[in-house]
Amino acid sequence: MPFDSHIRRGHPIMFGLLIFFGIIEGAITTWLTVMYNNYNNYDSVSIRDRIRLLCFTSWWTVFFSFIYLLLFLHSASTGSILTSVASHLIFLAFTWLLWTAGVASLTAGLGGGLNCANLPRDIAYCSQLNAAEAFGWIEWLLTTLLISVVFICGIRSRRRGEGARGQLIVV
Repeated sequence: MPFDSHIRRGHPIMFGLLIFFGIIEGAITTWLTVMYNNYNNYDSVSIRDRIRLLCFTSWWTVFFSFIYLLLFLHSASTGSILTSVASHLIFLAFTWLLWTAGVASLTAGLGGGLNCANLPRDIAYCSQLNAAEAFGWIEWLLTTLLISVVFICGIRSRRRGEGARGQLIVV
């Protein structure tokens, strides 16, 4: 089926992008967390805590996306429970909730983003905060796209009579 060839090609690409942008987001938020811990120069406790949430979420995404990528490459259509539609939906739904909470709260805390050149006062690490927000939204978008595709795969699996235990790819 043509949809299966798209899944077979697209899964590694999309999870690779999740890993790539997750490493970037993780590096930025880890650096911000270290700076905040060392110098106590955060603008507010809420921004500090939101950065910590994004730090956790980015490394969570990198770790589990790497595992799902390896599992998919190993046994995409052979019937592993870890490569099933249900497993993907559970992982992606929880990850989507973490990204939504983290990046939406950071965006709200920053007032939608910072114009570092026209601030009435200095905010420590202004550009890094903007980068963390931007890469967080990229991760959120990728996760949203992936969950939509896996949901479509779930509908196909249900129509085949396999339910949520069905694989993303039909043999």
